[in-house]
Amino acid sequence: MKNMEINHFINTIIEEDIRLGKHEKAITRFPPEPNGFLHLGHARAIITNYSMAEKYDGYFNLRFDDTNPIKEDISFVEAIKEDIEWLGCHWENLFFASDYFEEMYNRATLLIERGKAFVCDLTAEEIREYRGDFKTPGKESPYRNRSIEENLEMFANMRNGKYPDGSHVLRAKIDMTSPNINLRDPVIYRIQRVYHHNTGDKWCIYPMYDYAHPIEDAIEGITHSLCSLEFEDHRPLYDWVVENCEMPNIPRQIEFGKLYIAGAVTGKRYIKELVESGAVNGWDDPRLITISGLRRRGIPAAAIRNFIYSLGLPKSQGETEIDMLYQVVRDELKTEAPRTNAILDPIKLVIDNYPEGKVEYLEAENNRENEELGSRQIPFSKQVYIEREDFIEQKPNKKWKRLALDIEVRLMHAYFVKANSIVKDDDGNIIEVHCTYDPATKSGSGFKERKPNGNIHFVDGTHNQKAEIRLYDDLITDFENKDVPFSEKINPDSLIIKHGYVEEGITSKVGDRFQFTRNGYYCIDTDSTEDNLVFNRIVSLKSSYRPKTK
Repeated sequence: MKNMEINHFINTIIEEDIRLGKHEKAITRFPPEPNGFLHLGHARAIITNYSMAEKYDGYFNLRFDDTNPIKEDISFVEAIKEDIEWLGCHWENLFFASDYFEEMYNRATLLIERGKAFVCDLTAEEIREYRGDFKTPGKESPYRNRSIEENLEMFANMRNGKYPDGSHVLRAKIDMTSPNINLRDPVIYRIQRVYHHNTGDKWCIYPMYDYAHPIEDAIEGITHSLCSLEFEDHRPLYDWVVENCEMPNIPRQIEFGKLYIAGAVTGKRYIKELVESGAVNGWDDPRLITISGLRRRGIPAAAIRNFIYSLGLPKSQGETEIDMLYQVVRDELKTEAPRTNAILDPIKLVIDNYPEGKVEYLEAENNRENEELGSRQIPFSKQVYIEREDFIEQKPNKKWKRLALDIEVRLMHAYFVKANSIVKDDDGNIIEVHCTYDPATKSGSGFKERKPNGNIHFVDGTHNQKAEIRLYDDLITDFENKDVPFSEKINPDSLIIKHGYVEEGITSKVGDRFQFTRNGYYCIDTDSTEDNLVFNRIVSLKSSYRPKTK
């Protein structure tokens, strides 16, 4: 990962801990649950944890929080690993919460022996009712004062499969009157007969996240457990578990503001619904802001990292416009992406006075911002394709700076041409524009006093490659109206497919990025083959993002 100066409030905390001798370095982790694909919001947590470990001479662990196997799958594990590697965040150790199941069980047994946990027979609904709310203190379970011996026996019976699912739970014994509801005797184990991707059928009881997570951090020697703000109210329970389970290492939990992207679908439940209903083409659909979707769309990993860094690390929650990411992408690609001509909505231009059968090659730079990308040869012959929007049949107004009847324009890198007549199909659509060219205007030279009515690009009519070009827009049209079913909020124009032409000789390597002249940045999609090029629009050339002024 490119080294950048990263300064925010967590830096201050870590530096102070090191200065006071609490730690010699920072050891961090990212603990995703493998129940779906990661999205852009997760990138902040991943990059923050990784960058802090890197900056303070430590290391970064990837640990899968696989404590709820009913929702988890090995395919999600592999996808998450691929996403994090692609982001450039390299883990030192790969762990699973399930690696520690035996240790967690033993620590739970210790809690029972210390009188700090008990087996409860209340149903989930009864537990919620007994817990109370922010205005009403909770009341103790009638099973709270079971003897230590009875609790030990019942907890062993839970592990050994002697009770049905949902009939018993193990709860921490803390304080049912605490103003922090998370401390009102939280459930720390439940019975759940589900096959686990890592442990198979070995276990029929599984720990809850709030119990498992601090133990995992402590076992791994995590110094700073960095997480988003919704875990702030859980920190007292985190610290209680570490202390009362008598863990040898004491990690410090620090919260930061979660990254929300305005107008984007981030909830795994909603993304899963979109995937399973066929509204999108998988978890890596480029209309989603999953990490894999952004990668498939063509967003560079460096752009995501720079986007995260540019936002800083606030202590509070806040929304960010996706257009801000797109602007960072433009800044990244403007010097990296080679330029090529592409016609998305073609109309044929026939140059009547150009020699029949002649093909010439014209030199064009690959990137004006980066001379190191060199130049290429563009074919030119009697027939070329231009964008349909670059021609107008009726007499244009003075603001029109493209081709029209009796109007002369320059074909970029080629000649001046003048439109003389048109040909329409039976439906009245223009299929050909006939024009003449001036051979003396090659590459626009020698005519300073003669200004064409614009400068438009083209693709040769015979030396080209057909291409499918996918244009993406917002997936959901309405996030405000809660009465409209989610399935009815999908934008029918979120994906528009064009069939056009690109210059000959373009690579078919998946992931390669280009700037389509006057159009935008595009990436070769995974559906692409040598015979059928498929491009995704990454971003348009023009930005709607306007940074806020102070």
